[in-house]
Amino acid sequence: MNLDDDKETDFFEDEVPDPVKEEKKTVYTPDDPRYWEQPEDPFSHLTPSRPRRRRIWWRAGITAVLIGALAALYVRYFVPCVTEACETGYVDRIEKSGQLLKSYEGVLLPYKNLMDTLRPYEGDFRFSTTDTDVAVRLKKMHFANLPVRVHYKVYRTAVPWRGETEVYIMAVDSVNPRDILPPDRQPEFIRSRMNAGNDGKEGWR
Repeated sequence: MNLDDDKETDFFEDEVPDPVKEEKKTVYTPDDPRYWEQPEDPFSHLTPSRPRRRRIWWRAGITAVLIGALAALYVRYFVPCVTEACETGYVDRIEKSGQLLKSYEGVLLPYKNLMDTLRPYEGDFRFSTTDTDVAVRLKKMHFANLPVRVHYKVYRTAVPWRGETEVYIMAVDSVNPRDILPPDRQPEFIRSRMNAGNDGKEGWR
């Protein structure tokens, strides 16, 4: 093979040609009359302009913020943080309150706090309910001085249509005092001790 027969340019012997520079296409603004004389791109309507892109991003951001705010409000006011709980004790007070939105507000004395002589009293159990049947039953147990077991939910925030407290009573059950009080705290045992003390005092007389 004769290398001299090769007619193609040998870049090792000759200088490398400069790359051909493409002429930059002049971009006209709408203020220039030549802008309206340019041929229309058939796909130009598919590419949103910069202002339109900004509007789309702004709307998407605002929508995301609104959805997040609504979700946070829903969780704060409508989703309970405690769904199934119960407490046993004696009803100390229950009353109907509210001007436009009526609710029943009450106080329960937990029996475990009353019977615990080692630790300080933790405080009363305050609750709310809008169920009239539950309120009536709590009132009856209060008049009879009988212990009750209440089933409740706990919300993060109190709202007027649910009551004045975060604790909302859903149901109430009666409880046998023998099942919740220790033997030395049973009413019969206390009465016997009181009667024995009275008999001793009369004997000394």
